[in-house]
Amino acid sequence: MSRRDLLSTMGAAIIAGLPRTGADGRLQVCIFSKHLQWLDWNEMAGTAAELGFDGIDLTLRKGGHVEPERAEQDLPRVAEIIRKAGLALPMVTAGIVDDRTPHAETMLRAIHSVGVRRYRWGGFRYIEGKAIPERLAELRQDAARLGELNRKYDVCAMYHTHSGAGNIGGGVWDLWLVLKQFDRELVGLNYDLGHATIRGGSGWVETSHFAHKYVHGLSVKDFRWAKGGGSRRVGAWSAEMVPGGEGMVDFSGMLSYFKSVGFAGPVELYQEYSVTVPGVAQPINMLGTDFGKWKLEMPKAQYASLLKRDVTFYTNAPTEAGLV
Repeated sequence: MSRRDLLSTMGAAIIAGLPRTGADGRLQVCIFSKHLQWLDWNEMAGTAAELGFDGIDLTLRKGGHVEPERAEQDLPRVAEIIRKAGLALPMVTAGIVDDRTPHAETMLRAIHSVGVRRYRWGGFRYIEGKAIPERLAELRQDAARLGELNRKYDVCAMYHTHSGAGNIGGGVWDLWLVLKQFDRELVGLNYDLGHATIRGGSGWVETSHFAHKYVHGLSVKDFRWAKGGGSRRVGAWSAEMVPGGEGMVDFSGMLSYFKSVGFAGPVELYQEYSVTVPGVAQPINMLGTDFGKWKLEMPKAQYASLLKRDVTFYTNAPTEAGLV
């Protein structure tokens, strides 16, 4: 098959909403474009391809690679650049919380127009003083309205499961209670293996077993428990994010399970660990510490080598788990 035919076939598969696997049957490992926020569209796509990624999860939100109000003008241009680089665009991360989010319909119309079927969605939190059943009942109404909007544009929202205190969905069970009555092709989950382990330890076994039918994407990251403070502190301990394979996440067990239930969606690489940079006193986070401007705060060569190591690990992890 020629390169042109291959790209044409990839584009047709995306538009048809087929499973997001590579030409050789591998799960596609995609980089969250937040990691390359400091690059323009062409450099972002070129860098992702050079580092060995299969695709890109594109930021479509305020401060992202595409601004929400510019979705219809800019998303087709970025999608073309990504695909010309030989990469897939199986999903985007949209700044959508519910159907009332500014520019929500504009974003969904643009997503549909470029043949992307899935977008990452989220941001629900518990409210102090409001009972959990009452809060979940509110969210069922939000999910119902968003689901109907998704039906209009033939897209599916994947709620990203995050372990942070007060976040709904970190333990998965609560979000499943919200979503289980709805069409899973309209609202589902982007299941984060790292956050599922932080929140539940080996409890991922139970949560993945009852929620797997709603899982359309996986996000991979690793962590270990450490004494001391941190944004994910639990008592005297906190979850310290680390490079893949250096922490506690059972990638082999988790990926093997998802293979067994027929998962074929994208695997999104989203790294939050910190590294030491020569000449800099404090460790630098892989997402950058200036979260407003997404400024790169380490040498480009060092950053690229770290991402290359990460994509190599997460590309090999599905193979080692028997997913290929």
